[in-house]
Amino acid sequence: MQPSLASRLRLALLLVLGVYPLITLYLYAIFPLTDGWQLWQRTLVLVPLMVLSIVFGLMPFIQKRFGGFIAGRSSAPASGPSAQPAE
Repeated sequence: MQPSLASRLRLALLLVLGVYPLITLYLYAIFPLTDGWQLWQRTLVLVPLMVLSIVFGLMPFIQKRFGGFIAGRSSAPASGPSAQPAE
């Protein structure tokens, strides 16, 4: 089944919120170490770090913590007397 446009937009929003601080942190760390390098050389160092961080860190975190939000479901468990099993 194809994900809805709303699901894709929610995932995109969460990725932007995760990627922006991550790439900013990497840029602050990489630029002083690569002073005098060409832009393509810095990018050659940055891209593998970003891809690995997204694939093995950010995406699993987003899917685990926000899977219900992305799918459009409420992830909060039901509370109250009806949520308790009968004894």
